[in-house]
Amino acid sequence: MESIEAGTLAGIGSFRCDSCGFLVNLSGDDALPTCPGCGGEEYSRASLFSGAQPEPRPWPSDEPENDSWLDELREELTEPGQYVVYHAPGEDRAICLALSSEWTRIGRSLAADIRFDDPTVSRRHALIIRQPDGVRVLDDRSLNGVFVNGEPVEWSVLGDGDEILVGCHSLRFLDVVAVKGSAEPNAGSRSRITA
Repeated sequence: MESIEAGTLAGIGSFRCDSCGFLVNLSGDDALPTCPGCGGEEYSRASLFSGAQPEPRPWPSDEPENDSWLDELREELTEPGQYVVYHAPGEDRAICLALSSEWTRIGRSLAADIRFDDPTVSRRHALIIRQPDGVRVLDDRSLNGVFVNGEPVEWSVLGDGDEILVGCHSLRFLDVVAVKGSAEPNAGSRSRITA
């Protein structure tokens, strides 16, 4: 296939980096970016029928090595519950979304509950599913995959503090059983918060 250089208006579709295989999705008048996976400049149009597909590459987290920001955020929470925390482009502070429905959609689509307008994110990238037996993340047939704590997953049970990588965006799952100033949790419930 013919290679296309970064910065080119290549049209709508999916394009695979010639160097590392990272996929980007373009819509409208998007130009091909420099590859977020390796910094490469050469792409080919991606096809489901063009032979073996390379393994998706995890995107390195842009969060600081220590989790002090996560501990500070926990201190600010006023209600126990399950949350997804992430940095949206252009925001100074982390966004903390309380998981209140059974399904939370993550993707590039306007219908997504957590939306990233980014070519490394598929329109329907991932789902976070809350059920009585736990919270799971599910890859919703994305091109670049979903990673939990650096491991590629099709689905995975989430634990407190787990990192979810969607395209080049890092999200954290919080399972807060008790908050400062609230009553102690029931004897039967388990807290996963570590000091």
